[in-house]
Amino acid sequence: MITKPFVGVLLALCAGAASAAEPACVVLEQGWVRLPPAQTPMAAGYGVIHNRCAQAVTVVAAGSKAFADVSLHETTVVNGVSRMREVERLPIAAGAKVELKPGGLHLMLMQPGVTLTEGRELPLRLSLEDGRKVDGVLQVRGAMTD
Repeated sequence: MITKPFVGVLLALCAGAASAAEPACVVLEQGWVRLPPAQTPMAAGYGVIHNRCAQAVTVVAAGSKAFADVSLHETTVVNGVSRMREVERLPIAAGAKVELKPGGLHLMLMQPGVTLTEGRELPLRLSLEDGRKVDGVLQVRGAMTD
């Protein structure tokens, strides 16, 4: 006979195994950082976040061992004036993708702890609202490359 506590433990283990396997359904592709001018304490990061999961996800944070602070920002033009604001939550529908690009959504990468040189690969971790983590790579590109 199976007891209710046993069923609860079994369900918790199955749910944990499913969520442990699912982060692969959210991926960062084509990640890159524009090489900033010398001595600049910030850089911008770009790429495409794909949600290949069966349900929507929400990005709530970003981080990197290569930078003291990483945050998601969006540039908009309001009445002819360009404005940038921090984005605290980025929902992505099931099967959808979000492009981080110059002049739109992007990563603000503050106070690099490493020397940014063209071709260098930098780690990036996105945190999802449900606690999952998505690891990606940002490659440093020349200043004039988009």
